[in-house]
Amino acid sequence: MLKNAKDLLQDRTFLSDGGFGTELFKRGLGVGDSTARWNDIEPAKVQEVHAAYADAGSDIVLANTFGANRIVLKGYGLELEAEKLNRLGVQNARKAVNGRALVFGDMGPTGKMIAMGDIDPEEAYKAFLEQAAAFKAAGADGVCVETMGDVDEFKLALDACKENGLFTVGCMSFDSGKDRDRTLMGVTYDQMIEAAEEAEIDILGANCGVGIEEYVKIAQALLKGTRLPVWIKANAGLPIIENGKTVYKMAPEKFAEYALALKKLGVRVIGGCCGTAPEHIRAVRRAIPR
Repeated sequence: MLKNAKDLLQDRTFLSDGGFGTELFKRGLGVGDSTARWNDIEPAKVQEVHAAYADAGSDIVLANTFGANRIVLKGYGLELEAEKLNRLGVQNARKAVNGRALVFGDMGPTGKMIAMGDIDPEEAYKAFLEQAAAFKAAGADGVCVETMGDVDEFKLALDACKENGLFTVGCMSFDSGKDRDRTLMGVTYDQMIEAAEEAEIDILGANCGVGIEEYVKIAQALLKGTRLPVWIKANAGLPIIENGKTVYKMAPEKFAEYALALKKLGVRVIGGCCGTAPEHIRAVRRAIPR
């Protein structure tokens, strides 16, 4: 069992958790509702998801705080509750796993384009700083900055986390360009690595964007480009549309086959993103025992 985040610097493979929003939808979250608000109004259901991932074998779970910066929360009229919702997110996760897994704050993008002038960089930085401070106050073991597409926003988030002295993981999503080796904003692997190393974060990686079948290529590029440990949280294959809904069809056992390939490459932390559930993590744990 991991005692603290620095244990992740050991030369072995650890497991993160899987998709979270889809698990809340299964438990009654409405389309268009704030997932972060459930940290306050439905804590038992949030804790149920975290506990399911710990039961499945996750070494690390991410708090239900991906969309909990005040910029995103403003769209729900909840910006003044940002500190509370982030703090509760970490506390819910810690209660649910009860020492069986590390708890990291989950920090996603603002949803605004800095390059387009949609948001002032200082405003974005203050929002990330508020989130990071709440994670620290709630006793998070670290933070994962993820699903970033803009390298400038990525840097601001990383700086806010390091300003608070948090063990920091930084991930971007590579799903664009002819070879799907760039983010939506055109950021390359090398540009992400440069930003991560300049910020002196602890682990870098990639999440979401494409299915796990594409992640061997992504992991190889990251492992070649940096000496930092690599974190991968991939989708359960490519989505299809059925009856107007986005559906991921990859079976847990198939997902685990690709996860094992990532382990053999030397990926430090492996988890799931869109389309994954506790069953996927359980299958990965069978393939990659502790």
